[in-house]
Amino acid sequence: MMFSLIICTYNRPDSVQSLLRSISTQFLVPNEILVIDGSDDIFTEQVVNIEGLNIFYHRVTKAERGLTKQRNIGISLVQDESEIICFLDDDVVLEEDYFQQIIEPFINDPEVIGVGGYAHNEVQWNVLPKNSKLLSALKYFEFDGYYRRQSLRDQMRKLFRLASNLSPGKMPSFGHGRSSLPPSGKMYQVDLLIGMAMAFRKSLFTQIKFSEYFEGYGLYEDADFSLRASRLGKLLVNTAARLSHHHAPQGRPNHFKYGRMVVRNGYYVWRIKNPKPVLCDRFKWHSITILLWTIRAINILTGPNRSGALVETLGRKMGWLSLWFNPPKEKTRSTKHKV
Repeated sequence: MMFSLIICTYNRPDSVQSLLRSISTQFLVPNEILVIDGSDDIFTEQVVNIEGLNIFYHRVTKAERGLTKQRNIGISLVQDESEIICFLDDDVVLEEDYFQQIIEPFINDPEVIGVGGYAHNEVQWNVLPKNSKLLSALKYFEFDGYYRRQSLRDQMRKLFRLASNLSPGKMPSFGHGRSSLPPSGKMYQVDLLIGMAMAFRKSLFTQIKFSEYFEGYGLYEDADFSLRASRLGKLLVNTAARLSHHHAPQGRPNHFKYGRMVVRNGYYVWRIKNPKPVLCDRFKWHSITILLWTIRAINILTGPNRSGALVETLGRKMGWLSLWFNPPKEKTRSTKHKV
């Protein structure tokens, strides 16, 4: 099965180089790698020549810059023979069998439309001993024979009965689901793939594309695309397709813009999932949003970056207030609805 890889990047030459080096050691190598670069300088172009890899470098204009725009440009440049298009964030590093584990589900099940990889360095899971019970359902979350300690935000949601009762990767009708799966080596059917590591059948892109509503940094653009793709086929996360995600700081928005995007983009994605929410769903979505910005505000007094916490909290609050008079709308279809 021929497959292509698209890497969209912006001002991260060191990260791109580390990723490409990890690809060069793969058991299964992409037939082509498209680096879609929106950088302000030429440093990324200088590091993409890795021996043994078929790399095509494409530099976008300032008007074409932005994650979803660059992904759509990359899709348009993929060779006709490819059957699968993979996407990776520029700040990940792959284990040697990553692509082998990503491609295999497509071969085995024709109903699979998308497959996601697994970042093993982001959440600490532990094996739950047999015939044992967790001491605190508030402090710990258990799933499929594993458990992990819950963050303060998850504990508060549990306490106020705002936590999702669905498995990780599934979005409840009020949004705000869980994303982290355990390192079981199994595959899980999900609603959401994470943009750092995902792949789709090329045929999918004749029906949908990445939304340009998510301009620039593109927070939650992966959730939007996944929800629309899940209507057309099965989405799986293969926890055996392992990588490490290093969250490079370059190219990220300022704290105020980030906080505003968390709320507005989160609202947009929630309404993709549930365009006509009932009163209970509305109440829970807004309650969780307010709870999360309140918890973020606590970091103004306790966190290592207090000024950043203050600015992000203001961004979240302004983003929430803006929903009441200017809710986000799909670019291709104007929608009017109650918040």
